[in-house]
Order: sequence, then structure tokens, then C-alpha cells
Amino acid sequence: MDTFDFVIIGAGPGGEAAAFKARQRGASVAIIDRRWFGGSCPHIGCLPSKALLYSASRHAGNPETYPWPRASAHRDYMINRAAGAPEPDDSGHQQRLRDAGALPYRGAGRIVARGEVEVDHDGTTHRLGARNIVIAVGSSSKVPPIPGLDETEPWTNYQATLARELPKSLLVLGGGPTGCEIAQVYARFGVPTTIVQSGDRLMPTDHPRNAAAVTDGLRASGVDVRLGVRAKAARAKAGRDGAHVIELDDGSSAEGHAILLAVGREFPLGGLGLEAYGIDAADREPFPRDGRLRLDDGLWVIGDPAGPELHTHQAHYQGEMTVRMALGDDVTPDYRALPRATYTDPEAAFVGVSLDQAKAAGIDAFEEVAEFATSTRGYAVEATGGHVTIVVDRASRQLVGAAVACLDASAAIHECVLAIQARVTIDVLAETIHAFPSTSRIFNGLFADALAKLDPPQAS
Repeated sequence: MDTFDFVIIGAGPGGEAAAFKARQRGASVAIIDRRWFGGSCPHIGCLPSKALLYSASRHAGNPETYPWPRASAHRDYMINRAAGAPEPDDSGHQQRLRDAGALPYRGAGRIVARGEVEVDHDGTTHRLGARNIVIAVGSSSKVPPIPGLDETEPWTNYQATLARELPKSLLVLGGGPTGCEIAQVYARFGVPTTIVQSGDRLMPTDHPRNAAAVTDGLRASGVDVRLGVRAKAARAKAGRDGAHVIELDDGSSAEGHAILLAVGREFPLGGLGLEAYGIDAADREPFPRDGRLRLDDGLWVIGDPAGPELHTHQAHYQGEMTVRMALGDDVTPDYRALPRATYTDPEAAFVGVSLDQAKAAGIDAFEEVAEFATSTRGYAVEATGGHVTIVVDRASRQLVGAAVACLDASAAIHECVLAIQARVTIDVLAETIHAFPSTSRIFNGLFADALAKLDPPQAS
């Protein structure tokens, strides 16, 4: 039995990051995945959805020069899928791991004893010793228990991001980032699109102003946004022109020739053999999803199953952090400055906490808000909505939260990410020069307003 410093089960962004960091530190690595090396993100997640969003924005501006076949080809280029091929090619990810000195195995990895993993690869069962086992299995689309849903053959992000033909209509169940992004893509390509969200707003974990801006953006793109209603039954091909029908709990219904499930994620922990470490994977939450990463001596979890959230950049951070911790570095995961970004039009980004969350945590905080549409940048691009918001801790004089919904939000937020991570005070931020008339320049005015509130001008 070969023994490795790290045996990584799951070769998505977190697993790859752990493998590369371990090899940089001179540690031996075996990495296992049953499907795609690289994981969902580059194949049926982040990259194809963002490519499609870009194409949808081009199509919205000039339909004749950017039709769906061009968008589909651009998406295929991004995910390394050849013309006519059913799925992307992950060989480049495997080769990069080999080039780094890691040993990849394609198959289902399972823990058979403490510090031992088996994998069936190329018709042979391999038994691997592991000083550290890293669980990096990602997540899959949750299938809600709706009677009749199976008969509609619902989509997940797999079908939604890989489709080469547009459906006649689309019904999205779930209003998180995935549901919102995909809804806008198809609506902008002329597909009648409805999004059904059980809560009272879209993107419930995002800042409320971001949720409002994205909702306005979807409606402007032609999406029928239905809030506060829950699917209770499905009838296949029972609607107009053979569309599927979803019955809602308010007595109404919604239709779609394709139904996309975007109601949450599940973590494929069953069958991994976690019982060897005393962990019952059959429990709803076999371990706290609090981002601590270490489950037991030599056993680690990263990425979606680790929590606290679901982001590719979180998984990458955790992969590297796990290796550092396992090799003895005196470090601890820190999620105070974990950014979130949704790439709709307008983009929405959020870091830290909202004002209500800050107050609930006992922080004496206040916020400053600027409307993007009435900023110089907003006037220049003829914006009709959007905002830039900061949340400040009076005691520490530091930023504890920021939210942006407008052009360039996903880039502009990173000034606040760094400020929160480095505990930069408002005094420094207010004196920082920002390029005019960028989106980031709006922060400059907010920082100055916050400083004036912290240090009111004295009467002469």
C-alpha cells in the first residue's frame, strides 16, 4: 500500500487548491474524483454561466450579431467541450495535477479505515495510505419532494449551462444566485421565463438592497418574478403547447417547457466511509458547517460541505488553509471578509454584515448609502437603479460590511474585502484617492461621510 501525505477525495476547486499547495510544500498527494477533475465550477457552474451571461448581455444589445448559436459556441469554448461532444473535457485539469507531481485517480474514493482510502481506478482497486484525508466532494442540486416532479424530467445547473438548444419556456424553482443568473440568461435570449421563490425576496442570504436591485434587473429583462409562493405539485406536459405545470400553494400555477431546480444544494457524503472516524453521514448535518475544516486527527473537510457558505473562492481558500494547518502552520480560517458576488445585470456583491446583522451581533454600527443612478458613474451609463452601501463600527472605526449592486460591483467590492480583512480604519479609507468616475469612487464619498459622522466638525 502506497502512503501519501494527503489523499484528497474530490478534485474540484478546493481539492485542486489543496493538491497544488501540498506539492508546493513538498508533500506527496493522491487526488481522486469520480467525474470531472476541476469539479462543477469550470464545467457546469461558474464558467459556463458567466460566459452565457456575457453573451446574453451582448444579445440584448444587438440580437442579430450575437445569436444563441454564437453564445452556445462561446460557452463550449469556455468549458473545453468539442463541437458535438456531450460533455466537457477535463484532461487539462488532470495534466496540471500530474505536472505538479500529484497522482490523480478517477473513481469513487471511500475511507475503509482511519488513514486508509480505497478507489476503483482502471478496473483495479487501489488501497492508499493517508497521513491526511481531505474531503472535497462539493455539492449537487437539491431535488425537492414535489409530487409529479420526476415526470417533468427537471433540469439542474447541468442541463441549464450545457444546453445547445433553447427551450420554448423556462420555469425556475428557487431564487438564489444560480436561479437568478440562469433566469436572466434565458429571458434575454427571448425564452419566456418565470422564477418562483418561496420567500418574500430573491437572494435571501444577500443584502436586501442587492436583492431588490437584482429583482428589478430580472423584471426589466422580461422575467416573471413570483415571490412568496411555494410549489406543491407538478403535472408533466399539462400546460400550453405541452409545457409542464407547477401548482403553487396560493392557488395559482406556473408553466415551463423546462423546469430548473435551484432550491439549494446537497452534500454527497454517504458512502465515503466517514463512519471510520465516528461520523454518521446519514444525519442531516453529520458535522457543523462552520468552516473549521478539521473533523478529526488527519481528517479534513473543505468546500461546500465545510461551510459556512457555498463559493468556489471559499473552497480554494479552504484547500490551501487545510494544507497549511495540517503541515503545522499556526493559522486559523477567517471568514470575516468572505465576498459574495452574483453576476446578473446589475451585478451584486456583498461582504461582511448588513446593518441589521451588525446590530444583532451587538455592534454599535451605522450605514452610509449612495444611489448608483445619481452618481457620476451612474449618469454616464444611464443607470436607473443600484446602490453602494457601507456599514461602520463606531467603536473600532472600521468597516464591517459593504454591499454594491451596479456596474462593476464584483470588482469594486474588493476594496472593502481588503479593508475588512486588514482592519483598515475609516480615517485611512477616507484619505485614499479613488479614480474618477469609477464605481469605486462612490466609496470615497461614503468614507468621507462616515468620517464626518465619527468626528463631527467642531463649531469655530
